[in-house]
Amino acid sequence: MTKIGFPSRQHLRLKAAEIVPLLRKHAPWAEENRRLHDEVIEAMADAGVFRLRKPKRHNGYEVDAATMVDVLSELARGDGSAAWVATVSTIPGWMACMFPDEVQDEVFADPDSRVCGTLSPTGTAAPVAGGVVVNGRWQFISGAHHSQWQQIIAIHIAPDGEPYPVIALVPMSDLHVIDDWHTSGLRGTGSVSTAAKDVFVPQERVLPLMAAVNGEPVSPHTARSKVYRVPLLPVAAASSSGCVVGLGRAAMEAFVERLPGRKITYTDYDSQRDAPLTHLQVAEATMKLDEAGFHVGRLATAVDVKGAEDAPWEIEERALARADLGQAVRLVRESVDILASASGGSSIYTDVPIQRIARDVNAIHQHALMHPNTNAELYGRVLCGLAPNSQYI
Repeated sequence: MTKIGFPSRQHLRLKAAEIVPLLRKHAPWAEENRRLHDEVIEAMADAGVFRLRKPKRHNGYEVDAATMVDVLSELARGDGSAAWVATVSTIPGWMACMFPDEVQDEVFADPDSRVCGTLSPTGTAAPVAGGVVVNGRWQFISGAHHSQWQQIIAIHIAPDGEPYPVIALVPMSDLHVIDDWHTSGLRGTGSVSTAAKDVFVPQERVLPLMAAVNGEPVSPHTARSKVYRVPLLPVAAASSSGCVVGLGRAAMEAFVERLPGRKITYTDYDSQRDAPLTHLQVAEATMKLDEAGFHVGRLATAVDVKGAEDAPWEIEERALARADLGQAVRLVRESVDILASASGGSSIYTDVPIQRIARDVNAIHQHALMHPNTNAELYGRVLCGLAPNSQYI
């Protein structure tokens, strides 16, 4: 523990590493049941995973981005779905800290409260006396089965003003959960859809989306913390990067574990480890993981340093944050593809972890905010002197 009573970066990373065997044990169950096992949620809670971005005044840790990357990377070594749910929880949990203190007091009243959510504005918020009435449906709500609150994005529509996106915090009990999570990757995340029908949200639990996009917390407590005075998208990018590099490490570990004594069928190689092709494949996959680590490290460092200095973010820096994340995703996917391709026909069996890891990485690769091409185009556009064509920067 640190001198002020909060877990150190090393302590949190080790606690995450300790539950990796449990995550691996329950990963097949999660795939089959399309949600995380309760024991996995409990283990992550006991390890402090859901307190990473929670305010210290609510018994959270307010960790920096580098610590978050380390912890989430360790979890991904055990199970990509568990790591992804933990990853996603850090983002709407961070966004909840933009709200007034009394709202945070309500949301974080339970020490183990969890917030799920999305950044897609697929609902409407109509103003009424004292707040708004929300209607809509939101997809990809990772962790919905084990959360108490959801952060939703809706379009505020008033008869006498221009529409604009807002964030609203809604108890899960006010939402309808739609069990539609039938996917090829990240199956264990339980990323179902949720829907709201004429749900009233009091005004204090509604904020303009741009307050979070620009890192402008309403809470005076939050505004004093270096963790919360950073724009949303660099924060979200750094939060997501740990899971990605951890899955790359998981693929390498899974491949190396099966290597001793494994033959290459229809060749004279009694051991795959003796084949020069294998040497080239492992070296290339490892170098790609190293390169991904560079981009993730640069991203986390930028978030931490600029947050500590309370320095403004230039548009190019914001675009680079997304570009670093996209490049890390590209490199990890390429690395895992090499290892999966080298794993042979027997790797298609569901009890061989690398097939699940490859599917999870492919699912992350398709994420709208993580896709390498989307992020590279945005960065290149800014580098060419054009304005970004997205508010998500």
